[in-house]
Amino acid sequence: MHVFPFTLPGGVHLDLLAEKHAPEIFAVVDRERAHLREWLPWVDGTAAVGDTRAFIQTAVQQLADNDGLAAGIWCDGEFAGTIGTHKIDWLNYKVELGYWLAARFQGRGIITNAWRALVSHCFDHWKLHRVEIHCATGNRKSCAIPERLGFRLEGLLREAHFVNGRYDDLNVYAMLASEWQLLR
Repeated sequence: MHVFPFTLPGGVHLDLLAEKHAPEIFAVVDRERAHLREWLPWVDGTAAVGDTRAFIQTAVQQLADNDGLAAGIWCDGEFAGTIGTHKIDWLNYKVELGYWLAARFQGRGIITNAWRALVSHCFDHWKLHRVEIHCATGNRKSCAIPERLGFRLEGLLREAHFVNGRYDDLNVYAMLASEWQLLR
């Protein structure tokens, strides 16, 4: 059973995405396009509400298949971004996280708290063994989050991420379930 919505400090909550959220999400993506496209390759392909609706439909199916989830982040009732998982690797009991946050909501600890909730969900609900995050080495704000939460930097994937006509190196951070239990 899923425990959404998650209530976080500072008037923030996470809730599973639904098709009704598509216009609101697309409006934020469209407004934040220049900010988001610096690190996210999907932004230019999100050209209409229908593209966002298709993403949400995939996320709803992913949840129904017990293969991960996508949640919206709301701050004081306003949509601020998303956080979720890639497809769960059930053979190895691991998953990779992803997120984005509108620029005006950054620097408030929102993503750190959202990550904490989602990582706990991955270990407690799905009983996963490992959670990963891959961050572009040049994206210091993203790299700071797993570092702040005690994730271990395990390596570098050279030129593994293509965005805006360039290849970025990715830092690979990971947390094991046993380590997360000790940090709580």
